[in-house]
Amino acid sequence: MAKRDYYEILGVDKGASKDEIKKAYRKIAIKYHPDKNPDNKEAEEKFKEAAEAYEVLSNDEKRQRYDRFGHQGVGGAGGYSGGGMNMDDIFSQFGDIFGGGGGSPFDSFFGGGGGGRSRRTRKGTNLRIKLKLTLQEIANGVEKKIKVNRLVVDPNTKFATCSTCQGTGQVRKVMNTMLGQMMSTSTCPTCGGVGQTVDSRSPGTDSSGMKREEDVISVKIPAGVSDGMQLSMSGKGNEVAGGIPGDLLILIEEQPDETLKRDGTNVIYELHVSFIDAALGTEVEVPTVNNRVKIKIEPGTQSGKILRLRGKGIKDIEGYGIGDQLIHVNVWTPKHLSKDERATLESLRDSENFTPNPTKGEKGFFENMKEFFGA
Repeated sequence: MAKRDYYEILGVDKGASKDEIKKAYRKIAIKYHPDKNPDNKEAEEKFKEAAEAYEVLSNDEKRQRYDRFGHQGVGGAGGYSGGGMNMDDIFSQFGDIFGGGGGSPFDSFFGGGGGGRSRRTRKGTNLRIKLKLTLQEIANGVEKKIKVNRLVVDPNTKFATCSTCQGTGQVRKVMNTMLGQMMSTSTCPTCGGVGQTVDSRSPGTDSSGMKREEDVISVKIPAGVSDGMQLSMSGKGNEVAGGIPGDLLILIEEQPDETLKRDGTNVIYELHVSFIDAALGTEVEVPTVNNRVKIKIEPGTQSGKILRLRGKGIKDIEGYGIGDQLIHVNVWTPKHLSKDERATLESLRDSENFTPNPTKGEKGFFENMKEFFGA
C-alpha cells in the first residue's frame, strides 16, 4: 500500500513552522496514544504513522530531502527507516514529547509519568558509511552487501536489577524548601536509566558487556538516487545494553562516468563526428547507461545539434518516469592536414555549397538547449 504524505498525516500544509508541526503531532499522538487505546491495533498504527511523519518533518535536513525526493529521499521505502519504527523507537527519540519526569505534554492525560513509562529506553549510536555507486547502478538500482563493524551485546553477558533505582531507571529526591517539601525525579546515575547493570561479562567485552562484531548487511538501493542523498536502515547500527539498536546511515556517493554525464534524470553524451560524416550522413554507435545503440546521423547535420534517445536516462526516484539521453553532436575539425588533403579542400574553398548560409529556421546551440531542457 502506498505511503501517505507526511503533511497530510499531521494535517499541516507544506509551509508549516516547526511549532505548528509539533502541535499537530502532539494532538494526534494524544488521541492515539497506546495508554489511551489499549489493545487497539488501528490506533497503534496511527500513532506510529504520526511519529514517523514527525521524525522527518521536525528535522530540517530530512524535511528538505522529503520535500525534494518524497519518501525515497528519507528512506521510506525498500526496507529503510520510517515504517520500521516501533514503540521503543518512538518513546526513545521523542523524549521532549513523551518523557516523564515533568514537562511532558502528556502528563495531564497519563498520570504525570508518560503513561507509566518511567524507565528510559536507550538507543544505540548510529553508524555512518559512504557507498560509492556507478551511473549504471544508480540508473537501475542495485543490491549491495557491505561489511559493518557493529557494537553488539555479548550473549554471555548477565544483567542484574539496578540496586540504586530498583529497576525503575529513575531516582527520586526530596528537598526542603521555603514552600515545603518538594520531590524531583532524575535519571538513575548508576544504570543511566536502563534499570539494570552488568552482573558478569566475558573476556574481551567492555564494561557494558558489549563487543565489536563484523556484520554483512544486504542493502537495496532504489533506482534514481543522487549524490549526497542519505538512506537509513533502522536497527542496523550499534546495539546498547538494555535498549534498542541505532540506525545505519548510508551516504550515496556517485562516481563520475568516463563517457556519460548525468543531469538530473537525463544523461548527456558528447558525440564527435568527422566533417565528412556530418556532410554525407552515417550511422554511429553510442553508449547508454545499459548498453550501446546505433543512431543515424542525417546528411548535413550541423555541429551543436542535440539528438534525443527517449527513456535512456535515469529513473525518477519518485516514480515520475525515466529521463532521456541527450546526444550533443560536435563536428570534428582536423588540426593537421596532408598535402593532398589540403589541396582537395582548397579546391572546394570557393564552392558556393561550402559557404556558410544558415537559414532562419535553423536553431543555434542555446536555442537547442532551451528546447531540450524546457528553459
